[in-house]
Amino acid sequence: MTDEDLDAYRILQVDPRAEDFILEAAFRAMARRFHPDGEKPDSNRMAEINRAYELVRTSERRKRYDRLHHRRPMGPGGMGESPSIAAQAFGGRVPPPSNGPGGPTATDNPVYMTVDFGRYQGWTLKDLLRHDPDYLRWLYRHSSGVRYRHQIARMLPDVLGEDSLVAKSNKY
Repeated sequence: MTDEDLDAYRILQVDPRAEDFILEAAFRAMARRFHPDGEKPDSNRMAEINRAYELVRTSERRKRYDRLHHRRPMGPGGMGESPSIAAQAFGGRVPPPSNGPGGPTATDNPVYMTVDFGRYQGWTLKDLLRHDPDYLRWLYRHSSGVRYRHQIARMLPDVLGEDSLVAKSNKY
């Protein structure tokens, strides 16, 4: 596979509009996992990850890569919206509309509330609970997850020190 055929964002599992620090974090997380000294050593996968990151690791390289691969401009405020990789994998689900003025919204329900940034952009909290509950725990503690804290606490009571994780998570 040549660098022209390589989809760097798919390999790094990030949305093409992700900010540079998200891209770097994704690279580091994957390197920890697939590096020959990592959790699941895989030298071929690590070589692919290195090659992909090399193409987009700086703003200048990313602009060049995006231009050559006919990608939309990166970062917030890019032209148009395109579904994230995760949203495509889950059928492009969109949360249903509000229940009316002043009433609860469907997005207050973890079944519909979606993450709108990072490697899990487009995933619902419910899907994340099944796929990567540790990410939800991280999101609960991180400043970027403030708007999700109430729902995460309902889904993962252990973030509040409760022990009924399985009983609560089966509720959704």
